[in-house]
Parts: sequence; C-alpha cells; structure tokens
Amino acid sequence: MRGIYRLLTRWWTAFALAASLALLGAAHAFQHFGDLAPCNLCLKQREAYWGAVAIALVATLWHLVSRGSRGTPRIAAFLLAVVFATGAVTAVFHLGGEMDWWDLPATCSGGGEVNLEGLASLALGTGPIEPAVFCDTVTWRFLGLSMAGWNALIAAALAVFSLLAAKRPKDARAPRN
Repeated sequence: MRGIYRLLTRWWTAFALAASLALLGAAHAFQHFGDLAPCNLCLKQREAYWGAVAIALVATLWHLVSRGSRGTPRIAAFLLAVVFATGAVTAVFHLGGEMDWWDLPATCSGGGEVNLEGLASLALGTGPIEPAVFCDTVTWRFLGLSMAGWNALIAAALAVFSLLAAKRPKDARAPRN
C-alpha cells in the first residue's frame, strides 16, 4: 500500500492529467453519443478540467525533462488541488440548483442573452431548432446522483489526492542522484 501511495504522489500530475482527460472525454461522449446537451454550468465545470489538463501537462513534462529526480513539483500538485476544488464547488452549486436548494442564475434557467440573428433565422425557418438546456433539469442519473453530483464527488476526491501529493513525505520523493 505504501508503494502505491509513493507512486501516486510521485507521479500525481500524470495521473491527474489522465483523469482530467478521461472525464472530459466522458463528458463529450455523453454529449455526442448520448445526446445529452450540456447546460451553462456543465460547460463551466468542464473549464476546471481543461485548466487541470494545462497545469498537469506542463508539470508532467517538467517532471520528465528533469528525469523525475525530485518527484512531481509540489506547486503543481497544489495548483491542481485549487483547480479541482473550484470544479467541486461549481458542481455542488449546480447540484444544489438541481435539487432546489437555491436558485440558479438567469442564464441557467432560460433567461440571459438573446441572439437576435438566431431568433430571426428561426422565424424565417432557415435556422436550426436547438432545444433549450436548463441547468435545474436533471437529464441523467446513476445511483441517485446526477452528473453534477458525480462530478462534485470526483472533483473533491481529485482535490484531496492533489493535496496529498503536494504534502507528501520526503521519503516519497526519489533520492537525489
């Protein structure tokens, strides 16, 4: 068990990169193959994972270029913790709106910006008809949790693992050469 912990914390940015890309891939698969159009808050939750991809990619490349002599950069693991925690907070906000714990912004419930060109093309019959996607409507559930609920759990777990990687003991690092 200790060996797995050392491996995970030493290569955390690579694991975080793989997890972020897998979650983004799953979200896009649900969108394109499952016909589940994302709402505004769903897209905001994806932004956190794109930020994590950028941080984790740079840190993993740095780790490989430096030949992993000191393990994953701790600052990168801490930044990943902040990004994943932000994603978890956004997902909890979305989940709370779905569960009617609080009201969501107008852009999430059908209000917000109006595209006049799009309305004119719809009126003339030349534009595509796109159904409105509301943030407070749950379109998919698994084991009683919506996508926002699962995203909140996963992002929180990734934030905790990122903090563990940022505060790993010295013996988890590779010895200096």
